[in-house]
Amino acid sequence: MSPSTIIAIDWSGRVDAAGQRRHIVAATWRNGRVRVESGRTRDEVAAWLLATAQQDPSLVVGFDFCFSYPEWFVHETGATSAADFWQIVADQGEAWLHRESLDRRFWGKPHKRPAEFSGTNIHRMLRSTDIDCKLIAHISDEERALRVKGITPKSVFQIGGSGSVGTASLRGMPLLLKLREAGFRIWPFDQPEPNRPLVVEMYTRLNTGPVHKSNPVARAAYLQRKRAEDPAYKSLTRAALAPALAGEDAFDALISCMVMTSHRDTFYTLPQPRDPRAKLEGWTWAADAAEAC
Repeated sequence: MSPSTIIAIDWSGRVDAAGQRRHIVAATWRNGRVRVESGRTRDEVAAWLLATAQQDPSLVVGFDFCFSYPEWFVHETGATSAADFWQIVADQGEAWLHRESLDRRFWGKPHKRPAEFSGTNIHRMLRSTDIDCKLIAHISDEERALRVKGITPKSVFQIGGSGSVGTASLRGMPLLLKLREAGFRIWPFDQPEPNRPLVVEMYTRLNTGPVHKSNPVARAAYLQRKRAEDPAYKSLTRAALAPALAGEDAFDALISCMVMTSHRDTFYTLPQPRDPRAKLEGWTWAADAAEAC
């Protein structure tokens, strides 16, 4: 069976409602038609997804934030499952995000990356999927630190500065808890089931591939090429294309939705990642998930 609805959401950790409504963008595929829309806060996204699942339980949702933290940190908080950790984040996440937080492992402007996550220890700030899946490689612990050397993968501990993913993640995990309590399956913590709404973590750069997304000319050229190569893109309406042409958030949401839709037959048979840490850390869905995991 295939899901009847695919939703890719470009998430935002903005604290203000206006910023959330501007930067949270959802691209929805249903019955061959695609809609791209913004205008919702995080709480409104939650209510919308719950209502959508009531009408259509064959729903798959992709979010572009990290679903957990490195295993060692999850254990440090006392959590024994991802759901336990999401509850801890719901209770303590805003304190971790505060500029005056005593825990300086949450770093970014104005705080520099701590020594604990620098040099030969840089891999400690990353989950296994941040290293392995995003590099399309499954590597041993001995190779892990060496593989990270020389690259700058983003860490969920980074809560400020360019490319930070931590703020959006900390403000997204409580949503996962709410969705799971409502019956959504959260992969890979739960096994996907037909006719049960499913949520996966995605990484938009894996979906788009190389493109200067902040450049409107580059976005237009990318979409023009896709429309020439792929019939699915050619069938997109002007209303669906216009937001992606106008902004990076909508571009990421649209492209991710198209990638997810093209692989919709695989979602109910997603494998468990080989790395046992994924049960606490989560895993990033990829178009070639069966191979990447």
